Amino acid sequence: MDERETGPDQDEVGGPDLQAPPGEEGKPEISEYSQKGYLYLKENRIAEGEECFRRILELEPENNYALVGLGDAARKRGDFVRAASHYQKCLDLHPDNNYALFGLADSLKSRNQYGKAIEIWERYLVQDEKNVTVLTRVADSYRKLRNFSRSRDLYQQVLALERDNPYALVGLGHLYYDFKEYEKALSYWERMMENRDGDVDIRILTSIGNCHRKLKTFQKGLAVFSRALELDPVNFYALFGMADCCRGLNRHRESLEYWNRILRLDPENKVILTRAGDACRALGDFAEAEAFYRRALNIEFDAFAILGLALINKQQGKYSEALRSLE
Repeated sequence: MDERETGPDQDEVGGPDLQAPPGEEGKPEISEYSQKGYLYLKENRIAEGEECFRRILELEPENNYALVGLGDAARKRGDFVRAASHYQKCLDLHPDNNYALFGLADSLKSRNQYGKAIEIWERYLVQDEKNVTVLTRVADSYRKLRNFSRSRDLYQQVLALERDNPYALVGLGHLYYDFKEYEKALSYWERMMENRDGDVDIRILTSIGNCHRKLKTFQKGLAVFSRALELDPVNFYALFGMADCCRGLNRHRESLEYWNRILRLDPENKVILTRAGDACRALGDFAEAEAFYRRALNIEFDAFAILGLALINKQQGKYSEALRSLE
């Protein structure tokens, strides 16, 4: 990818979390703690939930609900190492517990251990081969490992089970985008939008816009990014997309307006400074262009800023200065 490309890393859209069913028949005290614990987690009262699960373990040290509950609590905190430890302990005692399998795989995925996560999810699918939540997670992980065919096949398997599953449509869009098949990516993201009944996801809008940027259908890109800005006037990806589409249409003054809007939010963004410099250079405002390039270079070395300065010198007939920059 071009060093100056700042298209969104707008991932991941995965399936909803599974939750272990609260309570155990015939054990009223444990059942009560279990129900309360999962209710607390649902309300994001994590510490209170953990206390309930610990009380269960005092009564029954190998209780699978409590071990999974502690894993879920740790996962909610973002402590994926501790979460994995709780889930693994549950699996050591109860090897086929599907909630522990799901939680452990998701914890591994959150630590970018996609290969290990896939192994655990495959164990889950032995028990429930048509679980679309797990299938999309496995497909996501294969995509991260850049295994195009396996990822595509799993997403398609989900769509065979649920024709317009949003997670599979989004995942296929990202998969084809990652492999530079922008028309295919566009088709899946547009299909996703058609099925939302007016509920617009700005991440999908900007992804569609990025396809138009890549396909150089800049006028269509402007329409999409403009719609995104109506939803969020300071969205970085929408502002970047508007600026880049204007640049592609040689509407440099308009592109400069959007580069400056980004710089008001992020004045030290080296990439945007060089883009703003390019716009000024295209408009013939060499002094302003040089100022943008030097601001970028004050942050750190930037090849595009150096190239921009060289082109200014060349356009002004300062060939020796241009040559020094290029060298």
